[in-house]
Amino acid sequence: MSDANLFAQQEQNRRRSFWLVTGFIVFFAWIGFGGDLAWYLATEGAPAGSYQHVVPWMGLIFVVIAGGIAWYAWRTGPQKVLLAAGAWEIITPDTPERERLVNVVEEMAIASGLPRPRIWVVPDEDPNAFATGHDERDSHVAVTEGLLKLLGRDELQGVVAHEMAHIRNYDVRLMTLLAALVGAIALMSDVGRRFFRYGGRVSGSAGRRVGGGRGGGKGGKGGAPVVLVVLVLWLISLALAPLISRLLAMAVSRKREFLADATAAQFTRNPMGLASALEKIEAVGTPTHRITSGAAHLCIVDPLGRAINNRSGRLADIFGSHPPMAMRLSRLRGMAYQEAKRGAGNGE
Repeated sequence: MSDANLFAQQEQNRRRSFWLVTGFIVFFAWIGFGGDLAWYLATEGAPAGSYQHVVPWMGLIFVVIAGGIAWYAWRTGPQKVLLAAGAWEIITPDTPERERLVNVVEEMAIASGLPRPRIWVVPDEDPNAFATGHDERDSHVAVTEGLLKLLGRDELQGVVAHEMAHIRNYDVRLMTLLAALVGAIALMSDVGRRFFRYGGRVSGSAGRRVGGGRGGGKGGKGGAPVVLVVLVLWLISLALAPLISRLLAMAVSRKREFLADATAAQFTRNPMGLASALEKIEAVGTPTHRITSGAAHLCIVDPLGRAINNRSGRLADIFGSHPPMAMRLSRLRGMAYQEAKRGAGNGE
């Protein structure tokens, strides 16, 4: 793994974080100003004395709300992810497994040159792990109870090194922000369902009111289709928002996992430790119940066990959150082979 690849990934994650927030605010702006446009067209030909929607207050309110949600997601995203998983922090380890975890995290912090992250345990028997936070000064590593029971020290070292790599590469900033915004957009699904529930009634009354206008302009009969088209597009946007946001979460580049695997091998100088851990985790094959679908892209392996992550190709790259396990193992074994070859060449 070259430093150029590392710095390129860090810069790419910074850009993606910016555009993610920008796209989120633009989407909310469309919801607000799109509603204003539909309402304006519907009331433009209303009789004198009736309400005519002129001031786009819906759009202004939605933009302010979106900015507030983005700020709140940035500030509290890591805490929300940990809270949703039911994680609790290790302050003083009270079992040999947890003491080993603390020691391994401290070792990998030294190897990576990063401050030691806060350490959390998720009460789930399925083996998995994830990192969250804003940057290296505010970072968290969480592992499940099942992972602590399943892995040996070298394997646990590989998993922790992988999560430390996500912190070093600024993956946690992008992925945590994405998880928080996905949750915020999901709240809008209720709004979308309510609009669909009453949309027919609203659009029908709007059409009758516009058709009954006397101006014959946009507010006349010719304007009714325009109102309906805008209204339908607006309702579709509301309804599809949760699906689009989840697809966005899954579409975070798979390359980040390959880079984190390579960085972990660099930290531990033992690629087979991580390879063995991934094999054991993959063999369990049960879903991680404590981790929601909105945060699945944070984990070292897909906690939902989706089949798309076992495939390669353009479609899988778009919809898969993790690369195929066979490809990850193949690359790690290739690194181990190269390490062994260099060692033999140096007479070690």
